[in-house]
Parts: sequence; structure tokens; C-alpha cells
Amino acid sequence: MLRFATASDGHFGQPKTPYEETHQKLIGWLNQEKINHQLDFFVVNGDLFHDKPSFLPEVKKVWDGLTMPYYVTHGNHDMVTEEVWQQTWGTPWHYAFEKGDTAFLMLNTSDIKGNYICPDVAWARETFQKYKGKKHLFVFMHITPMKWTQWGIDCPEIVALFSQQANLRGIFHGHDHAEDGYKEKNGKPYFFDSHICGSWGTAYSGYRVVEVYSNGEIETFQVNPEVTQRVNQFVIPKPVKVG
Repeated sequence: MLRFATASDGHFGQPKTPYEETHQKLIGWLNQEKINHQLDFFVVNGDLFHDKPSFLPEVKKVWDGLTMPYYVTHGNHDMVTEEVWQQTWGTPWHYAFEKGDTAFLMLNTSDIKGNYICPDVAWARETFQKYKGKKHLFVFMHITPMKWTQWGIDCPEIVALFSQQANLRGIFHGHDHAEDGYKEKNGKPYFFDSHICGSWGTAYSGYRVVEVYSNGEIETFQVNPEVTQRVNQFVIPKPVKVG
């Protein structure tokens, strides 16, 4: 079984928020999750810090406290150049990696000024083609590509590409702090994970767990770690190709 988790929107450095305390709590919860149930890796899905580039090295030190590998995506409040981002994390704004028979695409949805943008469709199409033989494929992108949430944007080209990718099993978002469930478009589920910190959103700071079983079944659930409670649970359906 492959088991990973994701969370977003730590907004490290945002004034009048308990960002240091909240991050340390989450690091502890995730490290304990690894001990108790296994975590192969973790994804911080955007808005790692809050606007000021001086917070970038600070928040990296915090995330380096994880006892598992972790990956990051670029969010609209992560206001540094792609060059600085790559120097810090070792990855560009768009990149991919694989774990056995599963591949992961990390897409960028913002420029250096914090403007919302659609991901690079040509890059995504080429990378999908590269991984079309994988059993499972997952996408992480900070901002959802449809205006079905308060802060989503319309990116019809990338949505069409997602809809046609037979082995794409789920798309994961942050950004909308008040969203912690899932939505569906053309047979593809889009998941949200509330927020780590920040000045608004769900009443709890949470993370999402994904379990990929050897028989091809996939289950995901949102966690409220303060009360060790599953907020919701969803079985990802078998792949369906549309169009």
C-alpha cells in the first residue's frame, strides 16, 4: 500500500495568527501518523508562507522537521521568483515524480505577484503522456481550475485535459480554506484539505490522507488531528475516460 498525506495554506508569517504553534503541532501530528499508520511522503500544497520572502527559509526549517520525504507546490502567497523557489526546494514550479506504479504532477497556479493563473497546459499534456502507462496518477495544484468555490478560477483547457486522462485518479487543492471535502467533474474527483493556519477557514487545522491499495482501490479522508477524527471519507472510483 502507498499512503501519503497533504495539507496547505500554512501562511507562515501572517500577522495576528499562531503560525509557529500551528506548524509545530502539525509536524508532530504527521510524524506520529507515520509511526502509527505509515506515511510514505507528505505534500504541502501551496501558500507555505505569507507574502514576505524572508519567511521562506524559516518555513523550510520547520518542514525539514518531518521524518518523511515531502514535496511542495507554489501558492499565490509564496511571492518569490521561480529561481529562488528552486534554490530553496530543489524543484521548479511545475514538476513530477513517481512512486512505483503511481505518478504525481505538481502544477503552478500563480505568478510572483500573487495573481491567479492557469497551469501550463502544454507541459501537463506532455507529462501526462509520459506517465500514461502508470496505474495511478495524481495532480496537486494550489488553486482549483473551476469557479465552483469562492476563490477558484476557470481553466477550461486543463479541466478538459484532466477529464481525458484515463489513469488520473484525483486532483488535490488548497487555497479555499473553508473547503475540506470533494467535488466532481467528468468522473474526476477534486479534493480540498481546509488549512494549516491563516486568518480564516474551517474551525480546525487539518490534513488529508490518501491510501492506495495494491488491488487498485483508493480511499481518502480529511483528518481533524485535534480530536483524531475523520471529517469525511471517500472511495475514489475506478478510472473513467471521457471524450
